[in-house]
Amino acid sequence: MVAAGTNPGIADSSLSSTANRVLVDYKDAIQDYKVTEMPVVNMFAERFTTDTGGDVDITFAKPSMGLEQIEEGATPAFQHTDLRNERVSVKEYGIAVGVTRRMIEDSRFSEMELALNEARRAVTRHITKHFIYAVFGLADTTFGTTAVAAGTNETDIETFATYPYGGFFGASPSSGNRLNEYGGYSLSDLNSLGTHYFASTDSSGSESSTGGNLELTDVTKAIELMSSKGQNPDTILVSPTHYKTLLELADFTAPFGSTNSAKGGIDYVNDVSNDGVVGQLYGLNVVVNSYVPKTRAGIFDMSVKPVAYVERRGLTVEEANPGFGIMGSYMSMRYGLKVIRPEAGCIVISD
Repeated sequence: MVAAGTNPGIADSSLSSTANRVLVDYKDAIQDYKVTEMPVVNMFAERFTTDTGGDVDITFAKPSMGLEQIEEGATPAFQHTDLRNERVSVKEYGIAVGVTRRMIEDSRFSEMELALNEARRAVTRHITKHFIYAVFGLADTTFGTTAVAAGTNETDIETFATYPYGGFFGASPSSGNRLNEYGGYSLSDLNSLGTHYFASTDSSGSESSTGGNLELTDVTKAIELMSSKGQNPDTILVSPTHYKTLLELADFTAPFGSTNSAKGGIDYVNDVSNDGVVGQLYGLNVVVNSYVPKTRAGIFDMSVKPVAYVERRGLTVEEANPGFGIMGSYMSMRYGLKVIRPEAGCIVISD
């Protein structure tokens, strides 16, 4: 046994290496955390930034002008732009992570990095669930989302106080301020087509126990609703239970055609892992996500992002001091989101 005073170099070296290890682990983990990507944001959202918190207004120009024939010497009538606003509520979300110094000293692993990596995954789970609940019209007290049903009126969805996340067109869509005539479809025609939240025509099985109800007529109805408003549906987002239903449909094609059979389908597995696309139906990419409820499926035009993601402060990581012998971090972000393109999606409901 060597006393600390006998050979101070030994004791100093040990303490120095431990302190350095703690510092390096912590700094590296924070750097890794700051590059966290959120795929669901890229998939669904149009990004905005704001210099203020609270409620933020986003202004859109509505179709409001048209050309007219001009006779010689005549002056065309002056026209103006009609506008509509979408209000987005920006809130703060965060998490605190702590690891004891003893755990860092005694573990064979980088405990701080492990903790921050799990926190990073928690952020991904949070953002994904938040988007799914907002887009699919599901109620949640943590996010403050409100349930949207097939009978929910358009005027209700437009009311920010009770439906802060908005939604796609509700029942009697012409009763609100968001619907505009398009092409050969008048407001009356579009109103007759109905809501973008509609019940599935598949009534087989017990929905409470199996879920996954989806018919081809549900898809074609969504295509009609969206195409009549100038959209081009290209994506179906479903739960694993819906995926099982689709696999039993003859019109569903899984992308095995381009797979090299010599690799045993590994190319297909890799492609699915990269983008989540598991097949096609009527030319629409089918994407599976476990956060999608088995009682709802969504059809979207992803070339027109249906959601606004308003960022006040991106994901930040700060060093915390929870107490003696504990290394900690605070992670937080300020953002808001809302469905701002009511024509860019449809929700098939079977609950």
